[in-house]
Amino acid sequence: MFLSKDQTDKTNVTCIRNRTDVIYNFKVSFFAMGLLPNFPWNFLDRELENDSSSEIILDILKQTCLHPMCCKHPPSVRYRRLFLSQLIKMHEASESEPLDELYDALGEVLGVEEGTECYKSYLLPCGEAVSLSESTAVISEGTTGLVTWEAALYLAEWALENTHIFTGRTVLELGSGVGFTGIAVCRSCSPTRYVFSDCHLSVLHRLRDNVQLNGLDNQNSPRVSVSVEDLDWDAVTEKQLREIGATTVIAAESSGIQHDFMTGPVTRVFLYNRQATIEIIKLYI
Repeated sequence: MFLSKDQTDKTNVTCIRNRTDVIYNFKVSFFAMGLLPNFPWNFLDRELENDSSSEIILDILKQTCLHPMCCKHPPSVRYRRLFLSQLIKMHEASESEPLDELYDALGEVLGVEEGTECYKSYLLPCGEAVSLSESTAVISEGTTGLVTWEAALYLAEWALENTHIFTGRTVLELGSGVGFTGIAVCRSCSPTRYVFSDCHLSVLHRLRDNVQLNGLDNQNSPRVSVSVEDLDWDAVTEKQLREIGATTVIAAESSGIQHDFMTGPVTRVFLYNRQATIEIIKLYI
């Protein structure tokens, strides 16, 4: 999937129109740690055929590995190595001018030890980024909750198109994971209060870190009151729910509740695997 910078496409069929789009797509894909085969390599190859300078490679480098966000919240070491290796392969296959910055970047990342944590960053339509500290493994510490799942990105896209459901409300999110959906809602949908919740201790620790990482602690975000709660939906008490006083709840329930299937998001905003079937369900309790 390739995202157009202005996000004007409403048909779920996006396209790259020019060099600016190529560079932007590399940036979006890189910081979301998208699958490398899905990068717009063919478009880059065409650009290199038409221009013997290394300008576009340098521009891509500046928007990825040399971008300030990569210094502060970098994708995994292994991912950066693979990305730079592919970029070098493309550069060397062309007749473009030598580019020392490209090899310097690879040399720098080769000297970094791989850790158990990395960052994924997603650009919001407003231009801001949501950066998340995640585990480099899908399953870590006995849970899958330390990584962002496609459903969280899908729900966030839906929320961006239905801001009225959250604006001025107290929102309770059950099973917040590493926090992407809630952070996106707080940044773009103007709730009065947002309660993140989960029941796994490691997930809660990572969740609190990500909320603070994105400036949503109450000192830095006066427009929305934010809290992170240890909340097991199977054991929650009526008193706890009354104290939260949520007017909107984001949750997943298995059975016994009347529900309607709702229209999903139209505009593709975030980069993720769209092969899985994901649905938005409205519950009547």
